[in-house]
Amino acid sequence: MSAHIYVEGGASGADSNEHKIRCRQGFRKLLERCGFAGRMPRLTPCGSRGDTFQSFRSSLGIRKDGFVAMWVDSEDPISNVEATWTHLKRRDQWDRPAGATDEQVLLMTTCMETLIVADRGAMRAHYKSMLQESALPPLEHLEQRHRHNVQDRLVHATRDCSNQYAKGKRSFDVLGKLNPDTLEQLPSFNRTRRIVEAK
Repeated sequence: MSAHIYVEGGASGADSNEHKIRCRQGFRKLLERCGFAGRMPRLTPCGSRGDTFQSFRSSLGIRKDGFVAMWVDSEDPISNVEATWTHLKRRDQWDRPAGATDEQVLLMTTCMETLIVADRGAMRAHYKSMLQESALPPLEHLEQRHRHNVQDRLVHATRDCSNQYAKGKRSFDVLGKLNPDTLEQLPSFNRTRRIVEAK
């Protein structure tokens, strides 16, 4: 079965093309590390979360075969990672398109930075000795932490690094180095890997 995933990421503006290329590369490398090399889903970075939803919704009316999904931040903690449309309706007032299933929504809970801070080994390798690991949020209940807390602490922990964390090209560089087996501690990533494997 062919699969097409619309991904939140890749900023709009003057550098949007470069950011979308780096976004695709980062997520592609992560999925390759999951064992999907040779059977990779098509990845389309869409920029904002709202644009990702619009692209996903439009594709449902065009594609009649294969698996179509969107991979977006949950933005807020979610009590039941399987009930994706319930969360999106409550938080964003997004209505489930006709025929869409919960499995067609892949969530990064609460944001992409949650994936990054979950893999301390990859962070140490990427940021080297200037990483202030003690400034990172604790790993316990990581997906229940507010996205701003995760993002702010990641920036603070890397502030002395020559490659300090920043959204855009730097964020996708470290994303592609994460270890999927380490990320299995995150229910949302575990679910995403399981769904993509099945499709």
